[in-house]
Amino acid sequence: MIALLAFIWGGTFLVTEIALTEMPPFWIAATRVSLAALVMITIWGARGFQLFSQKPSSKDLSALIFIGAASSAVPFSLLAWGQQYVTSGFAGVSMAAVALIILPLAHFFVAGEQMTPRKSIGFAIGFVGVVILIGAQAFESTGAAFETAGRFACLGAASCYAVSSIVMRRLPSIDAIGLATILLLIASCITIPLALATEGLPPVPSVKIFGVLAFLGLVPTAAANFLRVLVVRSAGPVFMSLVNYQVPVWSVCLGALILSEPLPASLVWSLALILSGVALSQFGALRRLFHKARA
Repeated sequence: MIALLAFIWGGTFLVTEIALTEMPPFWIAATRVSLAALVMITIWGARGFQLFSQKPSSKDLSALIFIGAASSAVPFSLLAWGQQYVTSGFAGVSMAAVALIILPLAHFFVAGEQMTPRKSIGFAIGFVGVVILIGAQAFESTGAAFETAGRFACLGAASCYAVSSIVMRRLPSIDAIGLATILLLIASCITIPLALATEGLPPVPSVKIFGVLAFLGLVPTAAANFLRVLVVRSAGPVFMSLVNYQVPVWSVCLGALILSEPLPASLVWSLALILSGVALSQFGALRRLFHKARA
């Protein structure tokens, strides 16, 4: 699931750039979460609208609202807006920073996720690999008037993903499909009014852009959100954060395949660093995983 998520999200930056040619950023965010919510409601309804295994407390309901905002609505809007002013490389590096943000948070707020020297070194090695892969151009200036604000927006999105993963892990027993659906519904209730207030009514997209928006809603939002819920709930937020080191690799490879962009000479070395960092930081989890596979 981690590998599949990395592949899906690795292509999302490319698709978002295409959508931005006709659609304003907040309507891109609103459209993708709304389409994803409609799909997930259908699936959830077929399962009988299951959610909590026992009556939730007011604290649990408040946590759901927070996760819905912080895992989809806010970061999607921040990224779509920020990508107008920053390089795609910087956006990729900021997503890799999710793992570094989650590590200290999980140490204090998630049982069994204490920060160890091995984990810290592994995450640092992986992050260095991401920076080498994307290259120094990630930190070059675009000259845009709102570039600094755009960079803060990308880092804010990364922080949202990190905090929402921690809170999601702390929820009581809950149905994964129901949780994914509720989060997308909450995100829709936030992003649609935000888009209307800031950008007015949406423009009518061309057939091509409508297809792009449908893809964004169905694959990197609906399907990926469900997978993310499964991983966070079963393996924990620290393990889930490893996907952010793999996303830039797929982003670079897909850019070369689809847009004929040159592959950086550093690809092999950076990939080796990323995989080494992942293996070192999650050695215990990977050992258990392959032990079960052999069994």
